Amino acid sequence: MKAVVYDQPRSFTVTDVPDPHAGPIQVRLRVVLAGVCGTDAHLHDGQFDPVYPLTPGHEIVGEVDEVGEGVTQLQVGQRVVLDNMQSCGMCSSCRRARPAFCSELVAQGVNAPGGFAQYIVAPAGKCHPADDLAPDVAVLTEPTACVLHGLDVLGLQPGSDVLVFGAGPTGLLLAQLLRHSGAHRVTVAAPTAAKLEIAARHGADETVQLDRADPGAGAARLRKLAPEGFDVVVDATGAVGVLEQCLPLTRDGGTVFVYGMTDEADRLTVSPYEVFRRELVIKGSFSQAYSFDRALQALRTGRVATEGIVTHTFALDDYADALAALQDRACVKAVVRP
Repeated sequence: MKAVVYDQPRSFTVTDVPDPHAGPIQVRLRVVLAGVCGTDAHLHDGQFDPVYPLTPGHEIVGEVDEVGEGVTQLQVGQRVVLDNMQSCGMCSSCRRARPAFCSELVAQGVNAPGGFAQYIVAPAGKCHPADDLAPDVAVLTEPTACVLHGLDVLGLQPGSDVLVFGAGPTGLLLAQLLRHSGAHRVTVAAPTAAKLEIAARHGADETVQLDRADPGAGAARLRKLAPEGFDVVVDATGAVGVLEQCLPLTRDGGTVFVYGMTDEADRLTVSPYEVFRRELVIKGSFSQAYSFDRALQALRTGRVATEGIVTHTFALDDYADALAALQDRACVKAVVRP
């Protein structure tokens, strides 16, 4: 089969590798779609603890085409989405219901073979039936699961006034689920008008277009919307320059939610006195846990609208172009169709 294979940071080929086969309680999936995520860009640069040789791709829709011994709940031909995280269930983090920090964590697409390939083998129990969802909807299950875990961490107070920086796939999903979690107003701020239009179409109460060359102007517009600050300010961009605007736009007693993934070497200067004096809370969210089933329900019920999110589709041989699309302001979400 063909697969994207990295041998070191920034060095990959699309090459032939041996076909994998399902072992006991495993299935082999023919990959239908695999989403391209900002995490893949960090992996490209050698960040996020990749294990080489690496085939990335962790947002996976596949069709079961081989069933291993002991598998009874899945059938050949069934379409599924894959929860790529496998924790041991026994280490101290797992015992504290923190499976994403498992000491033996297997994350397909990060430290085990992922979905930028024609086939992938996975535990049958990590495959969730999704025949009822179109592939370009189902491919958003993993990022939706991550957002739901983020909302678990955030613990949003009903009636909160929330600002979301970023209108990429994550920002669009966050804005929708924040509304359904009790926010009385959700404002989305981003530089691209077309993405803000999608946010408005999917229920954002306010949108503010930011000028990358003049961030002060956007901050002034946001302060006008919330003179005392927002109860919650979410960064869904992973840009330090945006994070620097979050604390000043947060009201006293409010929360800054660091959701976007920055570069590992990035640093943010925060005044401890300001956090102390204004009783600010700073939270982060990593990956997903116990949220895949809920993500599928959100997609099935339309609580998460997906129209307009997947905008670019690439063949496996065009993986370099798929990565480059992450920097294209016209691209909302890119997927690979092996």
